[in-house]
Amino acid sequence: MKHLYKLSLLLLALLIPATALAHDFEVDGIYYNIVNGNEATVTYQGTNSWNHNTYSGDVTIPAIVTYGGTTYSVNSIGSHAFYNCSGLTSITIPNSVTSIGEGAFWGCTSLTNITIPNSVTSIGDGAFADCSGLASIDIPNSVTTIGDNAFDCCWNLTSVTIGNSVTSIGDNAFSQCTSLTSITIPNSVISIGRGAFSNCSDLTSVIIGNSVSSIGDGAFGGCTSLTSIVVASGNPKYDSRDNCNAIIETASNTLLFGCQNTIIPNSVTTIGNSAFSYCGGLTSITIPNSVTSIGDWAFYGSGLTEIYCLAPTPPTIGTDTFDFYSPTLYVPDIALDNYTAADYWNNFTNIVGMPYTFEVDGTRYHATTLNTASVMASNDAGILYSGDVVIPDSVTYEGYTFAVTGIESNAFDGCFELTSVVIPNTTESIGEQAFQGCTGLTSVTIGSGVTAIGAKAFNYCNALETVKCIGTVPPVMASTDCFSTAAYNRATLLVPRNTEATYTAADYWYKFAHIDGWGSAGRGDIDGDGVVSIRDVTRMIDAILTGEHEGVYFESADLNLNGRLDIGDVTTIIDMLLNGE
Repeated sequence: MKHLYKLSLLLLALLIPATALAHDFEVDGIYYNIVNGNEATVTYQGTNSWNHNTYSGDVTIPAIVTYGGTTYSVNSIGSHAFYNCSGLTSITIPNSVTSIGEGAFWGCTSLTNITIPNSVTSIGDGAFADCSGLASIDIPNSVTTIGDNAFDCCWNLTSVTIGNSVTSIGDNAFSQCTSLTSITIPNSVISIGRGAFSNCSDLTSVIIGNSVSSIGDGAFGGCTSLTSIVVASGNPKYDSRDNCNAIIETASNTLLFGCQNTIIPNSVTTIGNSAFSYCGGLTSITIPNSVTSIGDWAFYGSGLTEIYCLAPTPPTIGTDTFDFYSPTLYVPDIALDNYTAADYWNNFTNIVGMPYTFEVDGTRYHATTLNTASVMASNDAGILYSGDVVIPDSVTYEGYTFAVTGIESNAFDGCFELTSVVIPNTTESIGEQAFQGCTGLTSVTIGSGVTAIGAKAFNYCNALETVKCIGTVPPVMASTDCFSTAAYNRATLLVPRNTEATYTAADYWYKFAHIDGWGSAGRGDIDGDGVVSIRDVTRMIDAILTGEHEGVYFESADLNLNGRLDIGDVTTIIDMLLNGE
């Protein structure tokens, strides 16, 4: 943008006739053009400003100037008036000036400070571009349009104060201000132009006001030191939710700009074009499983050495999302094949699987496939399972549904406040020491799908009073110590009616001193607990929906005596409950 602007100035200069002078008159070494009769604007000497270098040293612009018997009010500094005046060291601008034209001080490399009076309402495109000696600038409250490239390449500019009347910041307005360390965009600003603060390599913090509703592409691109980005609360268009150090478009959940300290919230669905481009300080990023697409150049030129992408389904990415593929890419182990087959993700030379774990309703799970998961330990932070736990047959997390098919080794180990647990029919195995040391556990229900119980699974569960098995086929116990001796002697093993002999003959199940069929199996007592309750209705509905009648007392459930379970049986049992039968 800067080079195109310079080129346009050169072409313009070449088109100006050599005989045409830019100024109408000169007083005390300052050149003016007459506008509106008795108003004057400061300009340059001669025919054009391209190689103009007239002004130098300390220059004071008067508020009024008299020439040829007429007094003029000096109300503006014209386009390119001090262009390329590398010897200009200071400038005093009077309160009569209301505008500073485009390129007015472009290339004034010796200008170290400037005071812009409160009368100024506009600063034109490139007004202070290439003022490499300028160290600080205060933009007064009177200013409303900061133009394109206004302070472009002011390399020594360390401090900028933007007045609270500014409504727009132009394209590349502060681009390549490489010494600028922080910027606060006031609440008055509505729009920030393309590349407005691009390549400000020392910029560490940005605060965006609550009225900003438009931010151009690459506004903060190449800000390699940026560590803090905050959008003021109350902004209706953008936010920095969860202290994420990023700018997010609220309505679309698109992360537009990030920095080396960004933590992408789990609500973000899209990472926008160039969001982290040339963010050299960014070495590691975690992309949550809510993200479904990543834009072009999003991480181009960043310093990434490792990427954690948590989604089992690879987000869509473009050809230039990354500029190289040497960082280690960590993905869910259940989705390795997905990533190695996905366009552009398969360019990564080192893709490593990692456990896909998540929490639903206080229970931790480990996905074992894209459709199945197992219960895992919850004591990473010293938090243990407690009370009565009913493990669901399936869980849904971030749009993925997993059947709960296992309980991992040590999953409930040492959960001494656990009092009862119900294991669903979808679970196939109980791992070694899964419930070891659950000294408060008094009741266990083992679903019909369980076929294997690991060694010491219920070791030291000495308070067990009831072990209820739903399956008609006894699960295989790995060893005699699956239950403690105290549990074998104390607990009652409840098994489906008419399978008592099967369990009595099975390895290690025979060690239970008390083996009984499920309760009374009276009419409507489907779960065999001796009473007819809403749980019996639920159990019957489950059996009808799944077509799985194992563990159901068929005689007590077939209330219509038609040889099958159907909605009529459900209606009958509900009537029994309502009538108190």
